[in-house]
Parts: sequence; structure tokens; C-alpha cells
Amino acid sequence: MNILILGSGLMGPAAAYNAIIDPNVSLVTVADVSQEQLDLCADMLRDKPGFEKLSFVPLDLGDLDTAAALLRDFDTAVAALPRPVNILAIKAALQANTPLVDLSQTPPETLGQLAEKMETDGRLIILGCGVEPGLTEIVARHLAAKMDRVDELHIMCGGIPEKPEPPLGYKIVFGGRKMPLREWDSEIVRDGQIEYVPRYSDPEPVTFPGVGQCEAWHEGFKPWILDIPALKNIKLGTQKTVRWPGYAAKVTVLKELGLLSLEPVMVDGAPVIPKHVVDAVLYPKVKLAEKERDITCFRVTLIGEKDGQPCTYRAEMVDHYDEQTGFTSMARTTAMTGAIVARMVATGLIRPGARPFVTPEKLIDGNLFTHLMAELEAANMRIEISEITH
Repeated sequence: MNILILGSGLMGPAAAYNAIIDPNVSLVTVADVSQEQLDLCADMLRDKPGFEKLSFVPLDLGDLDTAAALLRDFDTAVAALPRPVNILAIKAALQANTPLVDLSQTPPETLGQLAEKMETDGRLIILGCGVEPGLTEIVARHLAAKMDRVDELHIMCGGIPEKPEPPLGYKIVFGGRKMPLREWDSEIVRDGQIEYVPRYSDPEPVTFPGVGQCEAWHEGFKPWILDIPALKNIKLGTQKTVRWPGYAAKVTVLKELGLLSLEPVMVDGAPVIPKHVVDAVLYPKVKLAEKERDITCFRVTLIGEKDGQPCTYRAEMVDHYDEQTGFTSMARTTAMTGAIVARMVATGLIRPGARPFVTPEKLIDGNLFTHLMAELEAANMRIEISEITH
């Protein structure tokens, strides 16, 4: 099988590595608009097994016809792109009729508008297929199937530096130069309905094995998980981001000061976007340095009933920077999840369905879930599942 990786930043090389070590993969091509970024990707992968399967192609996704022509040569593709760019990859994949696994999210209204303009029958675009969203929802569906009734679903996930340093105890682990900070409210679920709470609110202490005490605060429940029948009527659902303690309080101050706003303000006669200033000022302090290491913390908890008795299921993963391969934990857990699913598509384990745009938990359960877990474990990513009886 031939696989195309779109994007060669922090995520792309990890996705490419996961593909080239599969003996059933014949060709992996990495495409990026930046030749410099492609060269860095090649340098990172040069000493890895399977490097001879790799090729590197400059590509401007803004040139839709050229991008679609490239995509047609591949069984499937992985979009490891900044969020504003992934819509271009989706357009090219639809035109080429090549399945695409997207690590990021695209607003539903944007997809709806796209479906009105482009052919979508028989197409497959898997959205939000990383660690969160993606793996967290896949695991939630798997655990829900073990229970007779689910009353609560709580998801916690986040990437943190191994050693917290001022000012925020955080480093950018996903890629790009912008901090993942937003001012708008976050979704939670009460009695099967979406409600809104202030982002960064309700920080709670949480301890992960080998990591210590962190905090988790409201980031936004993914509403599409309510499409899973076993989860549509939950009484309470939360999705929180994990950081080192104190992060939420500091970021809340930025939010309350209006510094996370995307609305321009006039400064000395010129329009300035506050969030852009924050990104520019913070980036030198939050860029992940070469010798710095990261950790991904992941916990999914379901509370309900099984066999007439109260029951709690918990899935947990703590993943560290891989010293052997040089990949960050966030790249491993995000990009490799997407690359594994892309290979499942290429081999026919996952096929297009009635809808072109689909999130991975709608597709992956049963034997496909077992297959995904085995692939993750082969990459030294282990999710521990435990049942807590009451």
C-alpha cells in the first residue's frame, strides 16, 4: 500500500515513521509547502528502518488540481496540518476520491458547505483522529459497550512538559507557533443536552502514575460522541485538558483581561489582535527546546450500571517522549493513531459508509478496536483498562 502524509511539522514525521515500519507498506510520501520543513523531516527519519520507502514532495495545497492529482496515486492519506489548512486537504481528497485521515477538527458548518459544492458519494474523510479528539472517544465507546447503562462520561487528556517551567509550566507540543488558548465557553453535557461553562473553569486535582499531581479543567465536550446510542442520554459528560497545577488560573487572567480575543483593538492608530500579541510574546518561552521532553496523560472514566450493580470503568495511559526514536509523546499518541487508522483504511478493514465525513469512534469497535489497541501496543503505547465495582 502507498500512503501520503500531508504536513511535515511535529506530527508528520511520526505518522510517516509508523507507516514505513509496516512491511505491507511499499511507499510513503511526505508533502509540504516548505522545502526546509521537508528537509528537517528527512533528517529526522534518515536513520530509521524503512527510510528507503520514503519520498518527499513540495506541495501547495492551495493548488487544488495539483494536490488532487498527487492524492490519486495513494491508497490513503494522513492530514498532519495546522487547523486552518486542513480544509484544503479535505477538498483535495474529495476531488481525488482518496480516503483521508485528519488529525484535526473542522467545524460542521464548514463541512456542510463543502458537501454542497463537491462530490462526496463513496468518499471517506475521518475527522479528529488523533489522541484527543480520536482515541479518547474510541475508548469511551468501547467501555460503554461493556455496561448496561452509562450515567457519566469524563475524559481528561493533555500534553505537558516533563519539567514545568515559568511562566505557564507548558510547552507547545502539537506544533506551530500559537498557544492553544481560546476565550469562548466550553461544552459539557447534562441530561443528554449540551450546556456551556467558562473555559478553564472547575480545575480539579488529578494524579497520574509516575507523573504526580496535575490539574484538569473544562476544555469542551465533543458533542458528536452523543451519537453513540449508549452515550446519548448520559446525565453528566465532561472533557477536560490536563496541565501542571496553576495553569488554569494564569490563563483565566489572560482571558479576563481580553488578551485571548481575536477582535482587533486600536493601538497607536493601528489595529492589533490581542491573541496574536500573546502568541508572539509567549512563543520563545513555550517553544519545546531540543532537549526537553513531554508527557501525554489520558484518562477516560465511565460511571453507570452493569449486571444490576453500580460500576465504573477507567481507561488510562501515560506516555513519554521516546528516547529511541526521538518522537515527542504528543506526536506518538496523535500522529501514530492517525497513521494506524490510515493503514486500516488502506487494507480495507475500514470502508466508506453512508456519510463521507465521520469521526473514528463511529467506525472503530469490536475487532477493529482490538486491532487498533494491538498496533498501539506494538508502538509502546499502552492503555490500561480497569473495572471498579462498588
